[in-house]
Amino acid sequence: MITLASDFGSPYPAAMKGVILRRSDARLVDIAHDLPRQDVRAAAFWCRETLPYFPPATHLVVVDPGVGTDRDALVVRVGEHALVGPDNGVLLPAARRIADWDDDEPQIECFVYEYDDPASSTFHGRDVFAPAAAAVHEVGVDSLESLAAVSSVESFAAADDHDSLATGDGPDSVVDCRFPEPAVDDDTATARGEVLVVDDFGNAITNVPGSFLDGREGETLDVNGVSAPVASAFADVAAGERLLTVGSHGYVECDVNRGRGDDAFGLAVGDEVVISA
Repeated sequence: MITLASDFGSPYPAAMKGVILRRSDARLVDIAHDLPRQDVRAAAFWCRETLPYFPPATHLVVVDPGVGTDRDALVVRVGEHALVGPDNGVLLPAARRIADWDDDEPQIECFVYEYDDPASSTFHGRDVFAPAAAAVHEVGVDSLESLAAVSSVESFAAADDHDSLATGDGPDSVVDCRFPEPAVDDDTATARGEVLVVDDFGNAITNVPGSFLDGREGETLDVNGVSAPVASAFADVAAGERLLTVGSHGYVECDVNRGRGDDAFGLAVGDEVVISA
């Protein structure tokens, strides 16, 4: 299969599907096409939290504020998966998560997909990345070397402090996307973090690890001056009431039962959050 994720809305994804179907017999599965517009970090987060659940596939991800520039078209191989998209960091968090979940601990390898002048400088999803995904599907993940030069990245996890990764004989560097690290002080029962994303329910998902709430269920904590109880389920508080909980992504969320947590806590993507007892 080929999965597709973008910030294109409608009808642009249909053109990408048409290009792929003219070139392959792949089964196409939509991840989302309403990812936050031109927000590479948000797209990287949602792909990291979605793509590893799929069986082996080619994953086409196009959130590309640099469309029309000289940034590379990238193919990332990790185990039996391939990820296709712009070299702007959007692919690498999902690749690392897939590698972490694979019992064989596969190496992450990066390829540059070479392409001729595209028909448009504003729609590389159709003119560059859709053909690339179809080509990857055609040759197979094990044969990506036939598409372009390859370079191995053997120590991805050790590159936390780098904005890009040197990759030897292939591309000179691969743009990476790393999420900010929280500061957790167990002595003062304080966590300082950031809102990574807000989902469609209005849940403000922070980068504070869920373990910060271990043993605190039923306690009331302070979030930037707003108090809320720690709960394991939305229904543990009355409708319209705030709560702090551990979401399915493993992070602390600032939520409201049957309401919007971002509004109730006064939070937006990128805001600092200080959670304290």
